[in-house]
Amino acid sequence: MSESNGKKRGFWSEMIFNNPVFGLYLGICSTLAITTTINNAIGMGIAVIFVLVLSNVVISLIAPLTPDEIHIPVYIVVIASLVTIVGMLMQAFTPQLYSTLGTFIDLIIVNCIILGRAEAYACCHNAADSARDGLMMGLSYTFSLLAMSLIRQVLGSGVLELSNPMNNQLIFSLRLIPEGFEIPVFTTQTGAFLTFAVLAAAVSAVKLNEEKKEAAAAKAKADAAKAAAKATAAAAAKVKEAA
Repeated sequence: MSESNGKKRGFWSEMIFNNPVFGLYLGICSTLAITTTINNAIGMGIAVIFVLVLSNVVISLIAPLTPDEIHIPVYIVVIASLVTIVGMLMQAFTPQLYSTLGTFIDLIIVNCIILGRAEAYACCHNAADSARDGLMMGLSYTFSLLAMSLIRQVLGSGVLELSNPMNNQLIFSLRLIPEGFEIPVFTTQTGAFLTFAVLAAAVSAVKLNEEKKEAAAAKAKADAAKAAAKATAAAAAKVKEAA
């Protein structure tokens, strides 16, 4: 969660205002590369949630004992250990998904989102708050992956489908765009950049609109307080004159 705004927000407001991909522009490389199918998005999202939550908890516990001079290397070792565990589990239980995601699983180690939350939040908060922060940021990242994957898969192939990552068995397949009317560019990196730009612009517009509403509400509250103060002062002056 952002430290810049002390205002408590709801779940969906947090998803928008502190979205790591479309709001903070973190983790963009893996987002652009693997969001070709919903399966990829779910797999990467779960891996990042696992690493984010556990790394935040571990780092929040060891931060008071870690000298400032070596805290970054220590955090990276913690994150690397968790990523190695995730990679081994995926190789064992979801080999097809692991081979598809390839080196991007290993690159979770240097994902800006994970190291950024460790440095900005987990190191100075307790384990429970750090776990909540990791879960929220992980869900926001997964939501971003799913949004991009849904758009790119449907527009690029015309089909919305999902398969079981354990055995690669198809769960459902639904054609939403007739054959011949697909837009193949969305299966390429050009389509990834286009999709990212549109979604980032949409999130930015929503944030700007909400910030304008909050500013207007704050101004109205300040004006009301000034008016009340003036009325109180005027009433006090009349009482003084009467006395």
